[in-house]
Amino acid sequence: MNRYSWWKYAIIVVALVLGSLYTLPNVFGEAPAVQVSSAKASHPVDASTLAQVESVLQQAQIPVAGMALENGSVRVRLADTDTQLHAKTALEKALNPDAAEPGYIVALNLLSRSPQWLTSLHASPMYLGLDLRGGVHFMLQVDMQAALNKKAESFAGDIRTALRDKTIRHGGVNRVGQSIEIKANDANTLEAVRRLLKDQFPDLELQPDTEGRVVASINAKAARLVQDQAVKQNITTLHNRINELGVAEPVIQQQGQDRIVVQLPGVQDTAKAKDILGRTATLEVRMVDESQEARAAELSNGVVPFGSERYLDRGGRPLVVKKQVVLTGDELNDAQPGFDNQTNEATVNLSLNSKGARIFKDVTRENIGKRMAILLFEKGKGEVVTAPVIRSEIGGGRVQISGAMTSVEAADTALLLRAGSLAAPMDIIEERTIGPSLGAENIAKGFHSVTWGFVAVAAFMCAYYMLFGMISSIALAFNLLLLVAILSMLQATLTLPGMAAMALVLGMAIDANVLINERVREELRNGVAPQAAIHAGYDRAWATIIDSNVTTLIAGLALLAFGSGPVRGFAVVHCLGILTSMFSAVFFSRGLVNLWYGRRKKLKSVSIGTVWRPESGSAVDKA
Repeated sequence: MNRYSWWKYAIIVVALVLGSLYTLPNVFGEAPAVQVSSAKASHPVDASTLAQVESVLQQAQIPVAGMALENGSVRVRLADTDTQLHAKTALEKALNPDAAEPGYIVALNLLSRSPQWLTSLHASPMYLGLDLRGGVHFMLQVDMQAALNKKAESFAGDIRTALRDKTIRHGGVNRVGQSIEIKANDANTLEAVRRLLKDQFPDLELQPDTEGRVVASINAKAARLVQDQAVKQNITTLHNRINELGVAEPVIQQQGQDRIVVQLPGVQDTAKAKDILGRTATLEVRMVDESQEARAAELSNGVVPFGSERYLDRGGRPLVVKKQVVLTGDELNDAQPGFDNQTNEATVNLSLNSKGARIFKDVTRENIGKRMAILLFEKGKGEVVTAPVIRSEIGGGRVQISGAMTSVEAADTALLLRAGSLAAPMDIIEERTIGPSLGAENIAKGFHSVTWGFVAVAAFMCAYYMLFGMISSIALAFNLLLLVAILSMLQATLTLPGMAAMALVLGMAIDANVLINERVREELRNGVAPQAAIHAGYDRAWATIIDSNVTTLIAGLALLAFGSGPVRGFAVVHCLGILTSMFSAVFFSRGLVNLWYGRRKKLKSVSIGTVWRPESGSAVDKA
């Protein structure tokens, strides 16, 4: 009646072994470390960099607990935070003599102290949130003027197309700041331009009449909409970039009208995160200015013709391109690194959407024999990636760009473009690396709350239910072990709300055992034999346990679906804790009871505390 099959005990043993194995890395903790990564393709991180880092630290007489070259970065494990800061300062001075143009990123990090054999089994500690472990906090400022300038430039291009479609002859369309000027030769043309702008461009506001030209600017309502959309698009882009990095549970939210807060709790590679987030890459396709004045400006570094701009290519050579943007990264569906089959050069293969493919096809058809420049803007600086001559019409929406790129540069460029273009450039105006010492007190308090909560519950259960209470306490410990193991396997980020959920799970998990124990007592009170009472107690309590846990799980799933930030962290631990508590409180605890009592054929009593019989007012001691 109360015996488990061997395969059920096998499941318990496997769960116990796996739970212990994946919980173990959390015991070793983390060590302060310094991480050195490449900031430029011309400064790769390899074995020579490792030797250089080792030499710098030896000369500075900084003791090192461990050093390794992993995933394209040098990671130096140190004894304490003071040594960590000393090592960071020494490495920055030695590796980046020119602070304005750093070749390497030297960042603070934390590395697990887990032994190699655990790491080889892919057993890693769970991440700790910004409030526990520390991490990186960024405050980004969105350049709203750049967003409005970009929108005005887009309006200028649309106006040129509309004028051409309506066959209205004009003297030129130019953007001046956030205004668009349309020159006209006579009054009839001026009136035709005004009618066109009023009919087709409601977001533009016409300025008072100016002799020989029409001046239009973005109205206040449209300007606010552009600014709101710029912030929202940049937030979406940051989400995509961080997802590409594999960061768990990032916090990205708007603050004020033009600022975005980014928090990366538990991130392993803080240097790479800083590099990717700081690079505001946008792609633009423009036509090269083929005029004689432009060629002279390139050769002599002279005055650039009106309506054009000068940029440098990857070789440092100047190139004059027109201001009008033919295509932007908004029309980009995908970007993947690759290699040219003929030259074997590293390339970035672009896939355009239907609108972009149509524009690119029209532009290449109309400009055969001319040069087209593909520019990449990072940190406010534009660079010509390549400027090929258009040999024929290019359709299909697939474009390949190359330009003396390394495979690493191609991969990074593809990542940035694939994550989406930014609606406006952003600058990092605040950056904080939160050290682990700030979260040490929170970790201690959270650990103490879980520990003392467990001790108090276990003490009560053992005193009130005797041996059954001890079995319930062991099941509760097993539940905590499973929960930590699953969080570690999922590489979830544990925050203070998550620790609160963990403490709450202890109370909810023991509730199932209380129901079971009281059911067993009720059967014994009714005069049922001990073996039958145990069997009936577990069977009849199961329906109640299912009902209570499922309803609580529904509430947790609602928090998980509609919550954000700390609320989601609480919900994840809450939902996982409910599932593990059902397994430990019912399946595991019954296995222990069956192991202790199941083989006794003539069982006369069970140790479950005092069983009260209300009809006689007496108590029967079943201890």
